[in-house]
Amino acid sequence: MSSDAKSDVTPLAFEVQLKIRKPAAEVFDAVVDPKKLSGYFLREGSGPLIAGTTVLWQFPEFEERYPVVVREVVAPERIVLEWGSAIPGDPDTRVVMTFVALDAANTMVKISESGWPHTPEGLKASHGNAGGWMHMMAAMKAYLEYGINLREGGAF
Repeated sequence: MSSDAKSDVTPLAFEVQLKIRKPAAEVFDAVVDPKKLSGYFLREGSGPLIAGTTVLWQFPEFEERYPVVVREVVAPERIVLEWGSAIPGDPDTRVVMTFVALDAANTMVKISESGWPHTPEGLKASHGNAGGWMHMMAAMKAYLEYGINLREGGAF
C-alpha cells in the first residue's frame, strides 16, 4: 500500500464498555489516583492523571515504563490520554475514557482508543489493546465492588 493510500484511510479504532456498581466520582478517582490504579491495573504509576502532564505506567507483565500523555481530565466525566503505539515508528494512539453516571450508585465506563494504521500490524495491536482495556475494566470492577485485585499473581 502506498503512503498516499494509507493517509486516505481512517485509522483503526474501538470502544469497550462495562457497568461498575459504584458512583461515577469513585470510579473516576480509581483511574486518576495512581495508588488506586496500582491496586488493580498497574504495578506502578508515577503520578496522578492531571491534564498537561506525562506520567509513567509500569505494568506487572513488563519491566518497561510507558509514558502516558494526559491531554484532558474533566472530573468525574472524561479522561483523554495519548501513548505510544505498539508499532515502532507509528504515531501515538488516543485513549478516551468516559464515565457516565447511570444513577447515584452505578457508572458506565467507556474506553475508546484510536490511531492505528490499516495494516495487519495495526489490526493486531488494536485488538490487543481492546482486550487490555476490557481486562482493565473487569479488574477495576472486581477491585471497586469486591476489593479483589485480579492481576495479583497474574504476571509472568
